[in-house]
Amino acid sequence: MNRIFCGFLLILNYVAVSAQQDSIYIEAEIKANQRQITVNQDIVYTNISSTDADTIKLLNWTAAYKTFTTPLAKRKLEDRKSDLYFAKSHELGSVQDLEIKIEDKTVASPSTDDENIFIPLSKSLKPGEQVKISLQYFINLPLQKFTGYGSDGKKWMLKYFFIVPDRFADDSSQERYYIDIEENQSPGIYWKVNLNIPPNYYSQSNLKEIQPNYFEGSLNRDPEFLISENNFSKIITRIDGEKTEIDFGYHLDEAEKQNLEFYLPLQLNFIKNKTGFLPEKIFISEKFRDSEDFTGIDDLKFWKFKYQLFSDAEKTDLNYFSILSKKIVEQATIFDKRKDHWLANGLKTYLEIQYIDRYYPEKKLLGELPENLKVFGLKPLKLLYASDLKLKERYGLTYQYIMTQNLDQPIGESFEKLSNFNANAISHFETGSLFSFIAEKMGTEKFDDFTSEYLSKNSRSHADQKDFMDQLSLASGYSSDFFNPFIQKKNRVNFNMKRYTKSGDEFQVKIAKNTELPIPFKIETQTAGGEVKEFWFDTDDSKAKKIYNIPQSDAEKIVVNSEYIFPENNFRDNYLYTKGLFANTKKIRFKFFKDIPNPEYNEIYLNPRLNFNAYDKVLVGLNFRNTSFFERKFTYSFTPFYSSGTGKLTGSGGVAYSFQPANSFYRNLDLGVSASHFHYDYDLTYRKVSAFASFNFTKNPRTDIGRSLGLSYNFFEKELNPLMEDTEYAKYNLWNLGYGYADRSIIHEKSFSTNLQWMEDFQKISAEAFYRWEYAQDKKVSFRFFGGYFITNKTKNNLFDYGISRVSNYAFSYGLLGQSATSGLFSQQFILAEGGFKSHVAKSANQWITSVNIDSHVWKWFNVYADAGVYKNRLMNPQFIWDSGVKVKVIPDFLEVYFPIQSSLGFEPSFKDYGSRIRFTLVLNFNAITNYFRRGWF
Repeated sequence: MNRIFCGFLLILNYVAVSAQQDSIYIEAEIKANQRQITVNQDIVYTNISSTDADTIKLLNWTAAYKTFTTPLAKRKLEDRKSDLYFAKSHELGSVQDLEIKIEDKTVASPSTDDENIFIPLSKSLKPGEQVKISLQYFINLPLQKFTGYGSDGKKWMLKYFFIVPDRFADDSSQERYYIDIEENQSPGIYWKVNLNIPPNYYSQSNLKEIQPNYFEGSLNRDPEFLISENNFSKIITRIDGEKTEIDFGYHLDEAEKQNLEFYLPLQLNFIKNKTGFLPEKIFISEKFRDSEDFTGIDDLKFWKFKYQLFSDAEKTDLNYFSILSKKIVEQATIFDKRKDHWLANGLKTYLEIQYIDRYYPEKKLLGELPENLKVFGLKPLKLLYASDLKLKERYGLTYQYIMTQNLDQPIGESFEKLSNFNANAISHFETGSLFSFIAEKMGTEKFDDFTSEYLSKNSRSHADQKDFMDQLSLASGYSSDFFNPFIQKKNRVNFNMKRYTKSGDEFQVKIAKNTELPIPFKIETQTAGGEVKEFWFDTDDSKAKKIYNIPQSDAEKIVVNSEYIFPENNFRDNYLYTKGLFANTKKIRFKFFKDIPNPEYNEIYLNPRLNFNAYDKVLVGLNFRNTSFFERKFTYSFTPFYSSGTGKLTGSGGVAYSFQPANSFYRNLDLGVSASHFHYDYDLTYRKVSAFASFNFTKNPRTDIGRSLGLSYNFFEKELNPLMEDTEYAKYNLWNLGYGYADRSIIHEKSFSTNLQWMEDFQKISAEAFYRWEYAQDKKVSFRFFGGYFITNKTKNNLFDYGISRVSNYAFSYGLLGQSATSGLFSQQFILAEGGFKSHVAKSANQWITSVNIDSHVWKWFNVYADAGVYKNRLMNPQFIWDSGVKVKVIPDFLEVYFPIQSSLGFEPSFKDYGSRIRFTLVLNFNAITNYFRRGWF
């Protein structure tokens, strides 16, 4: 009876929708405690191309969950998420028993393993002609944890699971795969969806609900449905007499609901005034809420402490404005996420910036944290420049952060190629800042009128990028002419304010820009009393220095493009003072905490330093440097230390310059010199002077693959006691030439490096390969291979030999606590280098060595390891050695302890001195820890 009823509904709805273009009717049956959906579906397909169609392409994106080798699974691994890769077969998704009819004629069913299904037509479909496609199939839903869509048998979140036509392919043969970037499949289609769900369950959708569980309407986005036992909240507002319904796909607590009832009308009215558009219905899923909320305003939680940056009401306001503005912009017209991401995300961010300007103009970036965080009654964060920054400056600062590392990407880059960080920093923040910059130049009301008119004209069509930019150029009086070429590549635009002179009642300000793009700019003058005046100037395609006249108005300071309103390369040359000692130059400021750099000053950071080694004992020092949270091209760092063990001064220092071309085959070329002076034994010091050049190739921001070349020269001078003068080197020179390749992928991590090193008495070459495989979730096995060979070796001792169980550290490049220690705790420190043996099976090799080190996870913190190798010393036969044991990972890759068990020496726990045979690794490198946690972001 149910099948007859479903068939009757299908016939009725085919008649109803056949007059419509691009129509889909779906009858879906969902049973309690099951992840399988039964689907009966009709598609009225229209050939919208200008040529005859011989095939129809349908998207079967449920197949993206079928195996761990799909594009979706690979992208998740790039994001360092391995749930889908290690999923069991019953957790995955698939389509089965697919039956297809075209105009009631059965056609051969294609493979449901493919995400792109191509259906051949018996006769060509002419432009504008329609054909009816009937489908019957079962969907086995994946677990929801993989992408936020799927089911656990009690709740169903449906999106991208139904089989639909592809309306974004340039031709019918072009394949498109689901990679969880919220892109459109078939926008603009008219939908009718009837859900047959278990009793006492409720359904929600972004489609209009005609009656319970029956949804209908046309969308510029793809439909989504939530079926659960909860009847979640909805809030209905009226803006200018028109109703907008907001459905929430999750629970709202009473305080949050009360805040929303106050803020939603305010937010929707603001957005409508800016865009001229509000949809009748907005559905916010839990996934969308979590991915589109306002970043950087959450409470800080550390151990038992909690610090609130923003009040609960402010967080609700900002979070939901971010969510709603994204939803509304996406529903205003049709966007192709891969190509048009910057347009949708930029408009959304523009609305966000305008909202902050209106309601939070003086709100600080750190909120109330500087006031709330107290240490012994003091407020240390109040000393930071970051505590003075406004909330709206976060957009320019985020771009500055990624740009200074030369890891930014062009705005026009296809979205799937953007790194996760750049998806925000570039697609949202940089583009939104540019829209806000253009709006301020042309007048915000004019920009809003242009946006409203453009969205209205394209409300049911695909947004055309070129048309948008052309129309914006006309509306802005050609002030935005720079925009089109600007978004096609990475930019390093800089407005350099050289000097000013006074002429009568005017300042004559000399400014140069380093681009031929006709980018306008803003000059502000500020008086001692805080009065600010603004002056806008257009530019042409010249890079020549030009004089711009502005009224003096008793100004004390002149600023170009203040508050990071334009994504410049360098803001440090945008400030000049007109009075006092620092007129026409920059002031110097000393800072005692690492901070966001203040471009108004030449800042010198003073940071107390505490270090330790066995000979200097506790080292107390003060570091002087010019870098903080943002990297700079020219850097210096000097750290004098007081050695408590000797009562003498020691220390280190260096300067470097980094060449970072925006668009090149290499990411950076660093040149520098450095020097250090410490103790390497009791009452014996060493001096090291180095010069280096390192060359890092450009990397794909979405991968963890990096390649580098390095060349260095090091001069060493060591103090020797009388007993050492005949056998040790007092002075020596070292040259190094090396190449490195590293792929830090989450499942198959691998690296390779080779190095040529030479001095007066030896030349040697070495190579190292490393492979770590995550064979099960959170369980890894690693293999390291090392080979070293002396081309010539005329040294007078074993200082430069290959270390087998302990490196000699003759270049003072490893962080050994006891440089010359042969007994005691410091001698037990282990560095995974050269031979890499944990047991003291041999000392060194002066001719050649090969070794392999294996490490495998066993349980929780515990690993087992084994090392084996062959080495040869001069005038001796090759020797085979091995060891094995247990490793305890206290902090993986940073603090680990090795307990030897069996080796070439025998059963080591039976030795009386077993305690001294235990080894440990300790990495005290903050940069290494930072790089470890930022993998997968850029």
